[in-house]
Amino acid sequence: PDTAKEKPQKGKIIAVGDGTTDHKMNVKVGDSVLYGKYSGTEITIDGEEMLVMREDDITAIITN
Repeated sequence: PDTAKEKPQKGKIIAVGDGTTDHKMNVKVGDSVLYGKYSGTEITIDGEEMLVMREDDITAIITN
């Protein structure tokens, strides 16, 4: 399928929610992550484009 040919996008976490009582968040502010091209919802804050997405949409956390 065409989606298998898409390369993942890279981004940096700037904010993280609290999660739920059943699920603690695995990402933290400052983490670099890979995610699918069409993941999340694009928003603009103070002229800067950002993505809001579920943790499930993150493919990998990149460690240094």
